[in-house]
Amino acid sequence: MNTQLGIGSRVEHVHFGKGVVVDTASEFYIIWFKSQQGTKSISKDYEGLKTLEEVTAEPGSNSITIADIEQALHNILDQRLHDTQLVPIAPKWKHGNMILKPGDPTLQSKEVPIETFFHKITMVRDRLRVMEQKINAHKTMGEDEKIELQQYLTAIYGSLTTFNVLFKETHHQFKGSSKEG
Repeated sequence: MNTQLGIGSRVEHVHFGKGVVVDTASEFYIIWFKSQQGTKSISKDYEGLKTLEEVTAEPGSNSITIADIEQALHNILDQRLHDTQLVPIAPKWKHGNMILKPGDPTLQSKEVPIETFFHKITMVRDRLRVMEQKINAHKTMGEDEKIELQQYLTAIYGSLTTFNVLFKETHHQFKGSSKEG
């Protein structure tokens, strides 16, 4: 990366995902990454950092102003609104509990709020979608390999359709293969 990014620039790191530059130093950027829910110092010459939206750095100025902070926060909030999708739980499950009762009566049951379980299920769904996008965009993987991995993902989605009852809206639900096997 040859250009000097300014505060508020949106970037994508090969491992940490999307982030926003919140500070700069002579040899590195301090970037807030959504996946980390925090900042990381990344070398300015690190080749695994892709610029998504560049804000030009002001020459000779590494100081942060209130306007810089406001712009960075605006960019972070804007990014989060576009990157995360609120997935509502079906109303009948709100404030409910899931009880896991072992077959052995001497063992204690485990009670989990359904909203907690639902959150975990939607995180799995979202991570599967990211994996699917990464497979489709992979530069060196052959088409046959992509198709094979897509079939595994489709089967995983199909296995997770049991949990569709938790989703309020059908377009958020898991969808497996439409073929009957």
